[in-house]
Amino acid sequence: MASRLTNVVTTQRLLVRQWPDRHPQFSACRMNSVRSTFAFALAALLILSVVPNASAQLFGQKRKVMSGPGKLISRQPAPKVDKSLESEISPDNSSVLISISKQRAYLRIRGTDQIYIDTPISSGKRAGMTPTGNFSVMEKDPDHRSSIYGDFVDSRGRTVRSGISLKVDSAPAGTHYVGAPMKWFCRLTSNGVGMHVGILPGYPASHGCIRLPADIAPLIYQKVKVGTPVAIEP
Repeated sequence: MASRLTNVVTTQRLLVRQWPDRHPQFSACRMNSVRSTFAFALAALLILSVVPNASAQLFGQKRKVMSGPGKLISRQPAPKVDKSLESEISPDNSSVLISISKQRAYLRIRGTDQIYIDTPISSGKRAGMTPTGNFSVMEKDPDHRSSIYGDFVDSRGRTVRSGISLKVDSAPAGTHYVGAPMKWFCRLTSNGVGMHVGILPGYPASHGCIRLPADIAPLIYQKVKVGTPVAIEP
């Protein structure tokens, strides 16, 4: 905007300089116009530099607001539980399908299209962190804790450093490691990837595990057993 105003003022000055004698009245009017335009330009630039959102107020432009996590969460369809299948599905006939692209997990009756639970998830935040392929539940632990990610706490249980990784972080003097809680954990790989309760921001955000809503994880936990097949697709 500033460059356009500068061009206008410059053009008007050139016109006055080229024909000052032929059009004295024209020259005087133009000079007054130049002064007015220049004064307006200075005032506008001062307002734009000092007052927040002044550009939107002066020119009617709509301010674009970045969507927060709440907006992203609301875009994920809520979990669905088919209560009519509750008595039919069991750890002996269940299977799990996880779709990374859809950010959904499905607990269904094995060998059928009958879906008992359809739920949002959050998988690995970078490509490859959540492996794809065919797996099975290797271990179940309702009160599991991570052996890699967690916090450093002191002797009184106060957190000194949170969100650490034992792969890269060292414990400060006088602290010890406490693993992050992974309630209703179902292990899928030997290196720690599994399904458990976690935060769902509306996009892939985990270190590789499949995060589940707090009210859905125990339902899935109850309907699977060690050996239940789990397919993870891209």
